[in-house]
Amino acid sequence: MTSSIYVLKLSGTIQNLSARESRETPMPQERKGGTLVAVLSLAAMVVSLMQTQAVPILGLIAGKLGTSAANAGWVTTATLLSAAVMTPLLGRVGDQFGKKRTLLAVLALAVAGSAVAAVAGSLWLLLAGRALQGAATAIFPLALSILREELPPAKLHGAMAVVSGTLAFGSGLGLVVTGLLTQGTDPDYRIVFWFSTVVAAIALGLVAARVPATGHRGGGRIDLLGALTLGGFLVLLLLPLSQGNAWGWTSAATLGCFAASALVAALWVAVERRVAAPLVDLAMFTHRPVLFTNLAGMFVGFAMFVQFLGVSYLAQMPEFTGYGFGASVLRASLEFLLPGTIASMLAAPLGGMLVGRSGPRHTLVVSSGIGLMGYLWLIAAHGTPFSVIVAGILVGVSVSFAYASMPALIAASVPHHQSGVANGINSISRTVGSSLASAIFTTLLTSNTLKNLPPGAPELPAESGFTTAFVIAAVAYAITAAVALFGLRPAHAPAGLRGEAVKEPAAV
Repeated sequence: MTSSIYVLKLSGTIQNLSARESRETPMPQERKGGTLVAVLSLAAMVVSLMQTQAVPILGLIAGKLGTSAANAGWVTTATLLSAAVMTPLLGRVGDQFGKKRTLLAVLALAVAGSAVAAVAGSLWLLLAGRALQGAATAIFPLALSILREELPPAKLHGAMAVVSGTLAFGSGLGLVVTGLLTQGTDPDYRIVFWFSTVVAAIALGLVAARVPATGHRGGGRIDLLGALTLGGFLVLLLLPLSQGNAWGWTSAATLGCFAASALVAALWVAVERRVAAPLVDLAMFTHRPVLFTNLAGMFVGFAMFVQFLGVSYLAQMPEFTGYGFGASVLRASLEFLLPGTIASMLAAPLGGMLVGRSGPRHTLVVSSGIGLMGYLWLIAAHGTPFSVIVAGILVGVSVSFAYASMPALIAASVPHHQSGVANGINSISRTVGSSLASAIFTTLLTSNTLKNLPPGAPELPAESGFTTAFVIAAVAYAITAAVALFGLRPAHAPAGLRGEAVKEPAAV
């Protein structure tokens, strides 16, 4: 709030009255900031809601559409691949041509994709809807860019933390709502997508009405060749991660995709070095704070998804296995996942306060310590619901703190006109981590199964698969702490960034 709001040369009586009124009544700018954060938080929640809502109902989708479980797995893969291609591109479009109009377009795609998925009577049409939903991932970097342009520095970290916290909350909410909506003897998966249609439509209307259209616009042309090569690299990387368990990790398809991704990555670097206005400024991409923040994002995304998958599957294991709780999908969501989801949302403002007081680097260290404690607890004592729930709460808080720190690290390291694409790539780094988690977790559970099961029982994973997954997630948090302590040291911006980035010494 600036001193120019008041006329400071008035008489002492009126000046005192004005001061008293300023303490008692929120100023329009403050109300505007609170409304902006609330609207963008809802919009960001759409991202994670759409990413996780289909995970618990893949078997239901396969049954309703008369297809195999392997084919139904493409329902999540389609969203993943679309996000990989569209997120950095749409982040750059927002930087160049206006973030509000780009955000509105992305939300419109999310509404359309959800509606298509809801009415789809075939797998191909459902995949088309899920691909459109994948574009929603770009909402998050666009929302952070708008906050950076519209809010004063004193309010920025807290606002970014709250908006970032809705990602973890939305991921858990997607699982919980799906469990609630698909109860009964004859559940219909389509109602899940109708729910996301309504949420996305509400977010679209609120963004149109409440988000200002001001801000920086870089202008210029879109680097289509850079977008194609970056998208190709990410697709070729994420495709075998999502399908490798079905294809076989040593199959020609899996190894061929990994090899091709390396070649296309080299091509992308060559293209970006020769383009006058590249999609991704390589100086920004390799700038140490940005590079290590993206690395941290990958490990945090990995740890978060292991918790979602691990706790959900662990809770649903039959009691005769000797380690499961025999929970239904609904009970697993409400009893075991919802507490951590709520904790992550409540911790978001605390994460913003910690970022403001100690800096995002130290906040990331604290986050890693809390997450490591959660997984150590889960490794040592996952035999009771209480232990699993408490460990989940610790992981939820850690994810919220990490998500609060990473946007601040990015904001302190890149100029305004690169905020969208920089946050977009950070979002993709978390997506890569989540894909790795899914691939490793699935492989661990299918490679070591229980013996001497009761007659007629399906093949079930051994407890060691869960324990190993939790150990790997704990290592991921330990690496994140090392990245924050030793990688995110204060460093000078490269020539392309010097003088333009936000000056926040505590950020790195």
